[in-house]
Amino acid sequence: MTSSPPSRVSDATPSRAGAAPSRPAVSPGTASSDTAPSGAVGQGALPARDKLVITILLISAFVVILNETIMGVAIPRLVEDLGITVGAGQWLSTAFMLTMAVVIPVTGYLLQRFTTRPVFMAAMGLFSLGTLIAALAPGFAVLVVGRVVQASGTAIMMPLLMTTVMTLVPPASRGKIMGNISIVISVAPALGPTISGAILSVLDWRWMFWLVLPISLAALVIGSAKMQNVTEPRRSSIDVPSVILSAVAFGGIIYGLSQLGEAAAGSAFPAWIPLVAGIVGLAAFISRQLVLQRRDAALLDLRVFTSGNFTISIVAIAVSMMALFGTIILIPIYVQSVLGLDPLASGLLLLPGGLAMGLLGPVVGRIYDRRGPRVLLVPGALLVSAVFWSMTQVTETTPAQLVLVAHVLLSIGLALMFTPLMTSALGSVRPHLYSHGSAVFGTAQQLAGAAGTALFISVMTLQSTALAADGAAQLPAMAGGIRAAFLYGAVIFLLAVVASFFVRTPQVTGDAPAPVH
Repeated sequence: MTSSPPSRVSDATPSRAGAAPSRPAVSPGTASSDTAPSGAVGQGALPARDKLVITILLISAFVVILNETIMGVAIPRLVEDLGITVGAGQWLSTAFMLTMAVVIPVTGYLLQRFTTRPVFMAAMGLFSLGTLIAALAPGFAVLVVGRVVQASGTAIMMPLLMTTVMTLVPPASRGKIMGNISIVISVAPALGPTISGAILSVLDWRWMFWLVLPISLAALVIGSAKMQNVTEPRRSSIDVPSVILSAVAFGGIIYGLSQLGEAAAGSAFPAWIPLVAGIVGLAAFISRQLVLQRRDAALLDLRVFTSGNFTISIVAIAVSMMALFGTIILIPIYVQSVLGLDPLASGLLLLPGGLAMGLLGPVVGRIYDRRGPRVLLVPGALLVSAVFWSMTQVTETTPAQLVLVAHVLLSIGLALMFTPLMTSALGSVRPHLYSHGSAVFGTAQQLAGAAGTALFISVMTLQSTALAADGAAQLPAMAGGIRAAFLYGAVIFLLAVVASFFVRTPQVTGDAPAPVH
């Protein structure tokens, strides 16, 4: 490849002897008979067909990821309209991300077994169906079901996008494309509260789904007509016990975290039971994958973690996603319940930060291609950490303008981090493990986002309840809970600060890629 760095010894996961796919080896850009020759891809110029496929996936992914956080601003309204607690309301976001964490491991199998077009149609079909269920929901329970169905489609879309990009785009150009993907992963969730705030200012909460439905259906129709297959499927089987264990593991951990806040609000159900069940399930899930991957039958092949660069990057990504989703749900609660802003104003307050992420995404990608990850990661992590520590000082009299500035700076810091982390992580695994690397990335991202949402809400509820019991007024008690949540976030984010110093540019083995799994 003309612009690739010199060949070096890779730290990526080594290919297992005898683990070649059952079908003929397929190089990136030559996954099917009508794909352009790999030489074209190697020169950095993607064929028009490949560009169209990536563009369709980017637009569709933006639509589905937008809905991860669209409920954040709506929680205070739903608490009033549906008669639920804040802790219960946050499950509209947590259940969405939790479902993605459970479904994403299965996408490794789907991407191996089926070609691009049917997988895309399944993703957008499920998302559209879930959007319709949520729009028609008569109450909270059906609304949660709609969110779960939505999340099932979203969970398929992101690994499909990641694996397709890693298959079609040469290493020297991945930073630019990953910069566009960072817009999907970071900007779409950040814009969710703004869009929902604008809708709630004039319409009922169901219109958050009615307005999205025609957009998702249009993406489904256009994508079904224009999407082309760029991968070569192979026969494989899915390990049902692994699917069950992943659901127990991730569901138990997130549900246990959420129960910490519910316990503070008076729930008699002990939070440690689902937490222990989740930890035991996670241990069993990992053990089973280690056994199954010996014969290339794992639901989630953990050999990707033999790359130190991948492991460090995933840790930093997980912590960063906890920060992003925790603040996205916490700031609207703070500015509405403590500072007294309406849903539209609170949504608009988050808009500049989302726009900053969008503008910086492609720029950061180009800088990564030229300079590598560390020049971006270190200042970005330090900036995010500084914002978290500053937010531990908010009170019931803090000006909303300061919250706006803090969120913009936070968004800039995260924008500097997401693209380098994504590119470094996925570029550090062998091509035949791309689908598993994408699935691990997506699982970690969504599990961390759900954990961040549950943890921030739980800490806020516990602390505000304790302060109210000591005689504090409602607003000071709520502000105290917000401060405590940001303090926990500031401490946890120190892991990402340390990790940012150790992420490096992925090493490559030359122009000849390994077979695509």
